[in-house]
Amino acid sequence: MRVMPMTEAPTSEIQVRRATSEDAPACAAIVDDWITRTDWMPRDATLEELEAGIANAMSLREIWVAGDPVEGYLSLDPDSLKIGGFYCSRTGEGLGRALMDRVKEGRDYLWLHTHVPNEAAQRFYRREGFIELARVPAEPPGTVDEVQMEWRG
Repeated sequence: MRVMPMTEAPTSEIQVRRATSEDAPACAAIVDDWITRTDWMPRDATLEELEAGIANAMSLREIWVAGDPVEGYLSLDPDSLKIGGFYCSRTGEGLGRALMDRVKEGRDYLWLHTHVPNEAAQRFYRREGFIELARVPAEPPGTVDEVQMEWRG
């Protein structure tokens, strides 16, 4: 999850809405671009596989998108309250904050895993009130270890 430090951009000006199936290609493109730009992240899915996975998750998850056109998305499992995907095409301009503010609304608990090398994401989550709970070994072995974090509102 690539998230950089925030500027003072007002998040109220950023459009956040529930995703529709038509948003799957844009969400997949954001993830695909992030994988391409992130040297420590192994590629384990094609753009088409990413799109299919996101499209299939639409009925199972709360998926929120930011921007018009879509420049960020957040996927939440409404049963476990786990954030399972959180990507922005631009960082430092309030997209991540707007998505996180929206998913926090009406909730007092969220949790997630982020990759150990993704220190920028970890800084963002800490600013958002998340705390680190554990380091999680990579599954399957040979992939990237993760950090488990939680937020309590």
